[in-house]
Amino acid sequence: TTFLYPSLSLMMQTAHTTNVNRMAYITEGFQDFRPNSKTYHQQALAERTSLSQYLAQSQDELPAKTMKDSAVEAHLPLGSQPALREKYLNYHNSVRFGRILEDLDSLAVLICYSHTWNKELKRSPLSIVTALVDKIDMRKNIIYPDCDIKFTGHVTWVGKTSIEAKMHVSQYHDGAYTDVLDATFVMVARDPDNKRAAFINPLKLESPEEKAIFQQGEINKTRRVELSTASLLKVAPAAEERTLIHNLFLNTLDTRTVSFRSRILSPNSVWMEDAKMKGLEICHPQERNIFNRIFGGFLMRKAYELGWANACAFAGCRPTLVAVDDIVFRKPVEIGSLLLLSSQVCYTEGLHIQVRVHTEVLDPLSRQHSTTNVFHFTFCVEKDIPAVVPQSYGESMLYLDGKRHFDETMRSQG
Repeated sequence: TTFLYPSLSLMMQTAHTTNVNRMAYITEGFQDFRPNSKTYHQQALAERTSLSQYLAQSQDELPAKTMKDSAVEAHLPLGSQPALREKYLNYHNSVRFGRILEDLDSLAVLICYSHTWNKELKRSPLSIVTALVDKIDMRKNIIYPDCDIKFTGHVTWVGKTSIEAKMHVSQYHDGAYTDVLDATFVMVARDPDNKRAAFINPLKLESPEEKAIFQQGEINKTRRVELSTASLLKVAPAAEERTLIHNLFLNTLDTRTVSFRSRILSPNSVWMEDAKMKGLEICHPQERNIFNRIFGGFLMRKAYELGWANACAFAGCRPTLVAVDDIVFRKPVEIGSLLLLSSQVCYTEGLHIQVRVHTEVLDPLSRQHSTTNVFHFTFCVEKDIPAVVPQSYGESMLYLDGKRHFDETMRSQG
């Protein structure tokens, strides 16, 4: 099904649909995905609360859906609508990737709503929330600002209350569509009030190809569990990682002294402490979703732009995004919060820069800090870059974590 959503950054052009009522509901819902009216929020939340009676008590009560049921195609007409380009154009005459992140987040939600569509209600009684971005792999370095972009995607894996959506982005250039990126998002289903988990329709597999796609979703889930279990916040580094950190330490000792405290940088190196960049966002109602919280795509855009700026300042040239991975939405961001963003170049190898962006909210009244997200970006540049070197044990853990993410990105890209 192809859609048009003029109120979002995705300007999707309607070509056809097999269910006009279903399309009209989804279109209406997404046109109001980030409304500004306080009255709207009160009315919408009251209306959604009434849908709780339609929630299933077990997954067995829900009809199985196919991958085709959630298949969506959306078009961003940058070529035919010049006025739209201004929103997506960056200084380097390319497309702002942060805007694409916002669009992917919106599309992932739409795909999952399509999977949980209730024919009798002519809507989905669930609330769909972004849990994490598993992976975004770039297939193209340049996204043209004056050529149409096509988004496609569908559900690829379903658990009891979580759901995986894969999306593909391509761009029409020189008479044909070429690959831009592949993205995998994991969403969770909540009740209409977004307070507790809710069951999702099971997935019916119709071919060996679909079974293979579903199995990859199972592999992705297992990998995420293993990575979480092996997190450096939980267990000590592996033996080879400890050796790496010790060698970095030895390479920075001042041989003229006999002291653990005297440290010097080798040529073409930078202390991690000097490879940071910070930002602040005041969370205004303009960027809220229907649940009166900050839209997840907005958070991704801001984190990406800060990470890109940090990589640019570190390398002294324009970086190109290679991959985004392991973005976990740990806590919603409330309206009125102060969003603190901290970007750190945590690992470098060859022409690649691994950047970690940590976001937290500061409650201006209680002055309490709470982590909301951690973002991981891999960039590539076309000139030699300095090596980043940790000094403290905490920085060493950031270094190893960055290396793990970089190695995983390189493995996934072959």
